[in-house]
Amino acid sequence: QVQLVESGGGLVQAGGSLRLSCVASGGISLFVMGWYRQAPGKQRELVATVTGGGNTNYADSVKGRFTISRVNVLKSVYLQMNSLQPEDTAVYYCNARFRSSDYWGQGTQVTVSS
Repeated sequence: QVQLVESGGGLVQAGGSLRLSCVASGGISLFVMGWYRQAPGKQRELVATVTGGGNTNYADSVKGRFTISRVNVLKSVYLQMNSLQPEDTAVYYCNARFRSSDYWGQGTQVTVSS
């Protein structure tokens, strides 16, 4: 079992920035790490993923604004969010995936005011 704990959410004005952090209870080097989000009344959606080798993938809606990164030795993954917009408001979840193992954090709220 791997436990994931997110932090860094909060309230920010449109155009502002936030940096989310996710710390794992165990090693993550083999895991694909990702950030997902779920807005009220909507399904959870992919925001970004990063492989152990550093390959990244982003949702079209966040390309050029968000950056995912990881530091395996710190068992951590980060999401730098710039130029935030009200439509980015959601609960953001950290995810760790390797073969049949799939772990989720509890989520951190991000609210962007207009």
